[in-house]
Amino acid sequence: MRILIVVASLSGNTRELGRHIAARCRAAGHAVHWQDADDLRQAPPLPVDEADLVLLGCWTDNAGRTPSEMKAWVAGIAERGQRPRQVAVFGTGETQWGQEYYCGAVHRLIRYFHSGYPPLEIEQMPHGRRHAAAIDTWTDAVLDHYWSTTDADHRRHHA
Repeated sequence: MRILIVVASLSGNTRELGRHIAARCRAAGHAVHWQDADDLRQAPPLPVDEADLVLLGCWTDNAGRTPSEMKAWVAGIAERGQRPRQVAVFGTGETQWGQEYYCGAVHRLIRYFHSGYPPLEIEQMPHGRRHAAAIDTWTDAVLDHYWSTTDADHRRHHA
């Protein structure tokens, strides 16, 4: 499977989370392509509409907002007429700003892309065995969900 991971990271927390997810996907035998959301000067390593699965990683800005670099990335693909086939979203947040805002960007992106995948939310920097296990479990669940959805689509179209 061809996976595109696009990350918006302010302090490095979300980038670290994305690296762990990328390593897990590679270990499962998938081709992983990485793009920083704020690097719009470079052509994407894999066009969004050619990726089997797009994993978006994002921190959350003030009052639960999506940061400007991820908004610009989403606007860019929309302007090019690219629509990802399937999208899963992960992110980092801080509950100290209020539970109602925690990982708000993750939920906004899920709604925007009508994603049926569960979110992965990590408080601040991913660290320790508990986070590593949660990240691995989420990544495996996303990959399993992709295959179950793809198999169902394949059966539906060939029935």
